[in-house]
Amino acid sequence: MGEVTTLFLPKAADASVSAQAASPGYWRNVRHHLQRDPITVAVTLLLLLIIASAIFAPVFATYDPYQGNILTRLQPIGTPGHWLGTDETGRDLYSRLVYGGRLSLLEGVIPVSSALMVGGFLGIVAGYAGGLTNSLIMRTMDVFYAFPSVLLAIAICGILGNGFVNSMFALSIVFVPPLTRISETVTAQVRGLDFVEAARASGTTTMQIIRYHVLSNVLGPILVYATSLISISIILAAGLSFLGLGVNPPSAEWGVMLNSLRQAIYVQPYVAALPGLMIFVTSMCFNLMSDGLRSAMDVRLNT
Repeated sequence: MGEVTTLFLPKAADASVSAQAASPGYWRNVRHHLQRDPITVAVTLLLLLIIASAIFAPVFATYDPYQGNILTRLQPIGTPGHWLGTDETGRDLYSRLVYGGRLSLLEGVIPVSSALMVGGFLGIVAGYAGGLTNSLIMRTMDVFYAFPSVLLAIAICGILGNGFVNSMFALSIVFVPPLTRISETVTAQVRGLDFVEAARASGTTTMQIIRYHVLSNVLGPILVYATSLISISIILAAGLSFLGLGVNPPSAEWGVMLNSLRQAIYVQPYVAALPGLMIFVTSMCFNLMSDGLRSAMDVRLNT
């Protein structure tokens, strides 16, 4: 995850953002900037539509996603009754894509949320405490950076076995180091600001400083960075399922569907590409939304 951290770290960890994050006027500027950003608004609406279709899949779907008909297998896009075609066993592909969004979105949110709680805590402790505590935590995180994120996830799933729970555990471990690093960076910057020093000089306890002064200023950049990791988590989880290390077939999940349809790439290439298209579109929506949030939270754009 070292390359990912390098990509997002400079703006997400901007100390000027953290210094004014507690100001109501700052958050009004953030909201106004987001409202004037048509790309962020458009991708957010599209992402909400994808999430809504996954949550209310029984309403949006037209067929049972697990019921197939061998006589109608690999129907092309635009087939009457199956407007996105059918898969290798005759199951309606549109219905499977809708239901597949449930697991795929969970695979993006659960690992990042779990890693955020662990990595955020470790990073804030390391950034505020400094010294030996910082060295122990951050050097431990550096060990994980010795392994490429994809290979680390594959290795953990290979040891634990395939399945939804094991893949979520593996991805959670993968995302802890970058979230720890970003949390440590912004916390260390906020720790040296005047209002924190004034609170410390006035006799405020460490827990009160962290709760009322540090958290309110570091959670914004950390959450924005975590949002950008959701798209990576969706891609990695789909890759694990494609390799047979994630969700087990015949579950409706975009990576599983991509794997099962790979043999049909020469027969119905457009149908076989649809699960990959959903992975791409959803990941891009999360990426663009994260970029919009990061730009809106950049004080230099709002002053």
